[in-house]
Amino acid sequence: MEADLEACLREREAILARVREILIERLKVDRGPDEIDLDAPLFATGLLLDSVDAVELTIALEVGFDIRLSEDSLGPNAFRTVQSLVDLVIAHGGRA
Repeated sequence: MEADLEACLREREAILARVREILIERLKVDRGPDEIDLDAPLFATGLLLDSVDAVELTIALEVGFDIRLSEDSLGPNAFRTVQSLVDLVIAHGGRA
């Protein structure tokens, strides 16, 4: 059981690293990977993304993780923080 938990945590960390990479490379977030706080808001006062970035982010997540995000899953809570993006990818079966 401990091995399963460790594998799950490693997978989550790998997904987090790829999400940060997408934010930096595709959305031009001007921060290093370790400077992107997991709980910082993606929009407004956080990473300063806008509605156009939200569309680009959706596409980048679908392509980067080979998933299809349903309309129902794309509410404001899913795009609230980096952590919520990781949860979204995992919920849709994304793998690093």
